[in-house]
Amino acid sequence: MNADRLLAVAGVVTPETTQQAAGYPTLFVLVALGSLLPVVPTGALVSTAAVVAFHQTAWFSLLLVFGVGALAAFIGDVALYWLGQRGVRSKNGSRWLAALRGRVAPDHLEQAQRKLDDHGVVVLVLSRLVPAGRIPIMLACLLGGMRLRAFIHGDIPACLAWAGAYGLIGILGGSLFDEAWKGVVVAVVLTLLISGAPAGWRRLRRRRGGPVAPEGG
Repeated sequence: MNADRLLAVAGVVTPETTQQAAGYPTLFVLVALGSLLPVVPTGALVSTAAVVAFHQTAWFSLLLVFGVGALAAFIGDVALYWLGQRGVRSKNGSRWLAALRGRVAPDHLEQAQRKLDDHGVVVLVLSRLVPAGRIPIMLACLLGGMRLRAFIHGDIPACLAWAGAYGLIGILGGSLFDEAWKGVVVAVVLTLLISGAPAGWRRLRRRRGGPVAPEGG
C-alpha cells in the first residue's frame, strides 16, 4: 500500500467513524447487561445514543442505534428467560428465578398472570413499554410454563417497540438543541422521569393512604 492510499484511508476514518466503531459495541453490551441485571438504565442508554446519532452526518446512525438497542434487549431478555426456565425445571430452583421472584410482589404477579391469560404473548409488548412492567410479565410467563419459542415470538416486537420508543425520546431531545450534550441531558431527564414514575406514584398513594401498587421490575 503506497502513501497516497494510506492518506485516502486516513481520510475515510473520521473521528465520527471511530466514535461509532467504539460506541455501538458498548451500547450493545450495556443494554444486554441491563436486561439481565437491573443495574443499568437501558432506556437512557438508547435515548442518549439516539441523541448523538441525530447530530451525526451519517443518515443510518439512528437506524444502527435502533437495531443495536433492540437486538441487545432481545438477547438479554432471552438469556434471562432461559436462565429462569432452568430454575423452574429444577427441583431446587435457581438464584436467577429467586432473584426474579424477589423483584415481584405477589399481588403484582397475580395481575401479570391475569393479563397474560387475557391477552397472551401480546402483553409482552406492553410490558416492555410500561416502566417496571417487564419482570412481572416475564415471571408470569415462566411460572405459566410458556415455552422459550413462544416467549421469543412475543419478545421480538416488544424489543423493537421499546427501542423505537426510547429512540424517539432521543430524537426529541436532539432536535431541541444544536449541541448534542444538551439533548443528552434532556433525554436522560425524560427517561429517568418515565422510569421513576411508578415509584413516585406509589409514594404519593402511600402518603394519601390509598392502596399502593406493588413493585415490579
